[in-house]
Amino acid sequence: MTKIKPFKALRPPKELVEQVASRPYDVLDSEEARAEAAGNAMSLYHIIKPEIDFPVGTSEYAPCVYEQATRNFQLFQEKGWLVQDDKEQYYVYAQTMKGKTQFGLVVAAAVKDYMDGSIKKHELTRKDKEEDRMKHVRATCANMEPVFFAYPDDSDIDALVARYTAQAPVYDFTAPDDGFRHQLWIISNEDDIRFLTGRFAQKPAMYIADGHHRSAAAALVGAEMAREDKNWSGEEEYNYFMAVCFPASQLTVLDYNRVVRDLNGMDSATFFQRLSVHFELTKVENADAAHPEKRHQFALYLDKQWYRLQLHDGLANENDPIQSLDVSLSSRYVLDELLGIKDLRTDKRIDFVGGLRGYAELERRVDSGEMRMALALYPVSMDEIMTIADQGCIMPPKATWFEPKLRSGLVIHKLV
Repeated sequence: MTKIKPFKALRPPKELVEQVASRPYDVLDSEEARAEAAGNAMSLYHIIKPEIDFPVGTSEYAPCVYEQATRNFQLFQEKGWLVQDDKEQYYVYAQTMKGKTQFGLVVAAAVKDYMDGSIKKHELTRKDKEEDRMKHVRATCANMEPVFFAYPDDSDIDALVARYTAQAPVYDFTAPDDGFRHQLWIISNEDDIRFLTGRFAQKPAMYIADGHHRSAAAALVGAEMAREDKNWSGEEEYNYFMAVCFPASQLTVLDYNRVVRDLNGMDSATFFQRLSVHFELTKVENADAAHPEKRHQFALYLDKQWYRLQLHDGLANENDPIQSLDVSLSSRYVLDELLGIKDLRTDKRIDFVGGLRGYAELERRVDSGEMRMALALYPVSMDEIMTIADQGCIMPPKATWFEPKLRSGLVIHKLV
């Protein structure tokens, strides 16, 4: 079973939400955040990327930066830019991208569920990134940004959510940087709150879609606070962290593509010859024709030409949920065997491009001379992600790219 609870969200007044809301801390660097926050004292970047308040070049990991996050968070509350609700509630958060809307429930998820594996993971986390977010949670004593969960579809929950989203939202705006629409509704009815809490208690698991480092940091700090509290009862707010939970079928997992700097000493003809051992190659007219239409198809861009690649039959072990993934097959038969790229996390000859940027970005990176070739993949499915998580397995690096990203600053969860 999984445990969720309503909470008293800290959030901006309706008229300020667009000034406060920001992209997540980890999708842009310090200078991009500095530019986006320019002239806007209310931008959440002053809390989630507070290095922008210091001279250019200041490390985002400097102790003074975390201290600034604490000061700015307090300032936002003193100024009334963030105001706490007076009642524990759930929230519905809708995102619309290219005409498709997904509806999530903003909840407080249990630290215990993360620790015992009821909240399932599919990626490894890095200790340095965990520790950075842990320091930020400790400094602010809050979950400033939500994590992104999926749960198996539930028509009764969908029906409840639909009742609320038929009403006027509390927030409704389109973000200027990506053109995606964001809406928020409040679930304050006690019967509806009890229904949702009870319904999630019947679910054996929830799944982290995006935000593995934030999930780990939030849960670890919550557990740390519990150990240090001599009067711990289990009901304290720090025993929970903020998540937005979406029905799995509503989520969009995009392709996560690769660009490579060289052909490992080969010329194009030799590379194609060796590639044909494992793939059928077809030259196509353009990027649209190259798009993979199913698993085990790939698109290759080299020498200003697109190709469709089809893995030969029998080379994918469909009984192995990890080795049959296209990210695994492309690593095995192209990146590792042909190009000598063994570690996707550390090899400087490879970079990764989220599918939202499109094939035009792959062409640009290669045609500029920065990269030699691009390899585009068919997206991983939510079913594959949940199957792998259920089996306690970990996906290869750079396997999933979820869009749209959750907007930060709409809802904040205080730990005390």
